[in-house]
Amino acid sequence: MAAAYLPLFCVAQTSSQSAPATFSSSSTPTPEESFAPVQQWKNALASRNAAALRALYSSNPPARIFTPAGEVDADGEVAFWTGLKSRGVGVHIAQSASPGPGMQQLLLNIKVRPHGSADKELTYTEAQVWQQQNEQWRLVAAKRAEPTRLEQPASTSKNIYPAGADAHAEIKEALDKAKSDHKRVIVVFGANWCYDCHVLDLAFHRNDIARVLNASYEVVHVDIGEGEKNQDLMQAYEVPMKKGIPALAVLDADGKLLYSQKNGEFEKARALGPEDLLAFLNKWKPQAR
Repeated sequence: MAAAYLPLFCVAQTSSQSAPATFSSSSTPTPEESFAPVQQWKNALASRNAAALRALYSSNPPARIFTPAGEVDADGEVAFWTGLKSRGVGVHIAQSASPGPGMQQLLLNIKVRPHGSADKELTYTEAQVWQQQNEQWRLVAAKRAEPTRLEQPASTSKNIYPAGADAHAEIKEALDKAKSDHKRVIVVFGANWCYDCHVLDLAFHRNDIARVLNASYEVVHVDIGEGEKNQDLMQAYEVPMKKGIPALAVLDADGKLLYSQKNGEFEKARALGPEDLLAFLNKWKPQAR
């Protein structure tokens, strides 16, 4: 059954190196971006063309669609997408794989900007399985998650928190750079196993957030391991481990503590919106000289 392929999206991607000092939201297009059926799905979704969208879903066997509210048929899924009252829709392929001949598996980030909202963009994450039926590709299974305000990572394989890093030395280096460049330092306590740490890292690469971050801050990621590493730094910066991660502290260029996360404000990063992060960064950035 095609739906059985959906759990394969949990397979981790190839590990990347530690996050660069400068953040960027751009990503290199992959060959899968040209997969014609999903391009047709994008176009039908953007134009809210119900007939064109329905034609892309399998009828035999019937497409299986899993939503947060339960399983629906293809007509219900088409009604959901075409019924969204939005000013714009963008679709990005986060992952793509071919689990077998005539099968294509995708993980999509679908960004929707509702009517009447200047900046509150929603991101729907949907796993899709396409099957070649005779000469046509049809969508045979899909699983849609609840919408979020921030884009969700396709995997947690990125090495944001290198195990062997010397956090004390990295903070000292960041403070030296901050002093010469009139910036502040954000210390982000976390771990590679932490999903919300990856959500926050991905948010730091958005153009609007990265612009403020790069101009005003040096960022240091501090690995806590399984809760046993760099506890001296958490104590020094008054960040309680029991309140969860990711956890942030802000220092001025002289190392003075300006802010410490006391109540798990960033622990559920997936529930935040970009305006929440921008408000935080703008509040604690250095004053213009």
